[in-house]
Amino acid sequence: MVEDKKLAVRKCGELAKARLALEKEYERGEAVPSIDAAKKIADALEVSLDNWVDEGLHNGFDKKTLKRLQELEHLEEDKKKTLYDLVDTYIRDAKGRKTYAA
Repeated sequence: MVEDKKLAVRKCGELAKARLALEKEYERGEAVPSIDAAKKIADALEVSLDNWVDEGLHNGFDKKTLKRLQELEHLEEDKKKTLYDLVDTYIRDAKGRKTYAA
């Protein structure tokens, strides 16, 4: 996710209002951000903290996608099934197009 946004550690720090000296230490692996600093950086990247540290269950999902998935879980079962069927259909078709395009 961090790579997708093409933000260097320095830019993340600027967005999160972290100190430049610490950013360099983070970049070199000489220091680890506090939980508060890490949360600010993750917020600046618009990803969840577990996603940003690359160990999360939902790694690869941005906050907007995670929120949608959470809201989807609160829908009525028949509506949820319909949406999952639709998503499955699009995924199947995309995979088919990719396979035959190669």
